[in-house]
Amino acid sequence: MIPSVNPPGDRTIGLLAYLYGPGRHEEHVDPHLVASFDGMAPDPGRDPSATLKALQQLLDQPVQALPSHARPAKHVWHTSVRTAPGDRTLSDEEWAEVARRIVAATGIDPGDGQPGCRWAAVRHADDHIHIVATLVTEDGHRPDDYRSGARAQAEARLIEKELGLHQVAPGDGTAAQRPTSAERHKAERQGRERTAREELRETVRRAVAGARSEEEFFDRLARDGLLIRKRVAPSGDLLGYKVALPDDRNKDGEPVFYPGARLAPDLSLPRIRERWSADTQNGPAPRQEDGVRTGPGAPAAARRRTASAAWQAVLIVEHGEDAVAAAHIAAAGEALDALAKTSAAHTRRELRDAATAFERATRSHVRAVRGHDRALRQAARDLVHGGPALGRGEDGASTAMAIDMLFFLITAAAHWHAKKGHAQQAAAARQAAEHLRAAYQAAAAQPFGVLYQRGRRLNRPLLQRQTVVLREALPGLAERILAEPGWYALAATIADAEAAGHDPATLLSDAVARRELDTADSVSDVLVWRLRRMADLPADASELPTNGTTGGPATTHRATSRPSAPGPRRGGKDVAGNSR
Repeated sequence: MIPSVNPPGDRTIGLLAYLYGPGRHEEHVDPHLVASFDGMAPDPGRDPSATLKALQQLLDQPVQALPSHARPAKHVWHTSVRTAPGDRTLSDEEWAEVARRIVAATGIDPGDGQPGCRWAAVRHADDHIHIVATLVTEDGHRPDDYRSGARAQAEARLIEKELGLHQVAPGDGTAAQRPTSAERHKAERQGRERTAREELRETVRRAVAGARSEEEFFDRLARDGLLIRKRVAPSGDLLGYKVALPDDRNKDGEPVFYPGARLAPDLSLPRIRERWSADTQNGPAPRQEDGVRTGPGAPAAARRRTASAAWQAVLIVEHGEDAVAAAHIAAAGEALDALAKTSAAHTRRELRDAATAFERATRSHVRAVRGHDRALRQAARDLVHGGPALGRGEDGASTAMAIDMLFFLITAAAHWHAKKGHAQQAAAARQAAEHLRAAYQAAAAQPFGVLYQRGRRLNRPLLQRQTVVLREALPGLAERILAEPGWYALAATIADAEAAGHDPATLLSDAVARRELDTADSVSDVLVWRLRRMADLPADASELPTNGTTGGPATTHRATSRPSAPGPRRGGKDVAGNSR
């Protein structure tokens, strides 16, 4: 249940006319009172003899009783109270009780014999009510409505629990503005899945990902088809911007523009500039290692750099200073946006949903110190400039590698927010991790199938040698790994690393030393991607020579030809801290 207290207004009649009217887009249905301060206020919606003027005069009476010089200029208090999507429809009687509790909790009408303000609650939709009050009590004083928004939220948490409704995580004022009911109704009429505000927020967010200048940012917005208005000072300095969808028009046929700050707090031009200035002050981001057999600008190489940057960021989020960790969490959102924008169709939807969910986790009251997050921001830039990736071959396999590392980063972000008491952000990160898990399963099925089959084809002496290496390098984990189905994929990876000139025992020791694995559900699955990244092995092993197999030359095996081969499994702890 979500209360939304608006800034005070000055015209009671104007607000009532809106609440009882058809709405801006004919979305108001059967407007009527569900409750009022004395239970006897006239209802222009259900009583043919009642008028808006009569209701306005009744509510404004304590205001008008004051001398004109003592009347507050902004005397109209207004809040909407909305149930969450998927909640049951409340009855008028339940909404009336909700209204009485909200006005009591906010100090508008505290009850218990204390003088209160006059108020009325209007319902014109199934999922919400509006409460309008006048900010002068019956004895002519100002009500104690300090922090009425926060008090309304606290009471809503109690109400939703008692009524069996969806329990909203407490917020901290850093969330993006929700679409209004009018915007949702408009989207429904136009057949859109999302409102214009939500579409614009996602498009602007992706345009920011990895951008280094205003020119690049606005060029990306224009390429995505948005209409752009810039606010320029007389000096010629750019002060802000607005964007609109070309087909989102008002009743006069004009585009509906949204300022960046109204899309999300961190999409205002000053906040976006903080990222660019940090990039400039700290010089170019360090280049991460490229994957073998891929060009520096190819999609696969960009994904490998993303995996490396994400892995380094995990350690910073887990052990770094709060301001630096917050910057890396914000930059992780940019990397997710860029990955979603450039990935193949079979993973794009889950990655887009992950990026959309994680957007809430990128903001908190811990102010990010930008600059140290350059590697992740550069990775996002590389993903965008690397272009769309195919869903197969090195592109597809390196996508799985990047998702694997980003999953651990988003999980670390969830833990970080949970420790700070950021309930909404932690919940958003957990939701993003679930989408990443689904995307990973889709991306990793084929390359893991190849590795599994190659591991099964290793000749017995080589497989025994790999077993000895594993037991010597990881004595505490070896028996567990050997019992896992993923051991064959790991054995193939160890063989590839050895053939490339690496010491498998050193690689294994380094991979485990850099992160705890005792609680992993499938240690071998996690180690496969770590070793392939650390050893600069191709993520897609289908074209590699099959060293030490019993079947002769290498053969490309697809996941569809291995009905008995296990699918990839996520290792480590889940975002709630439980073992998987």
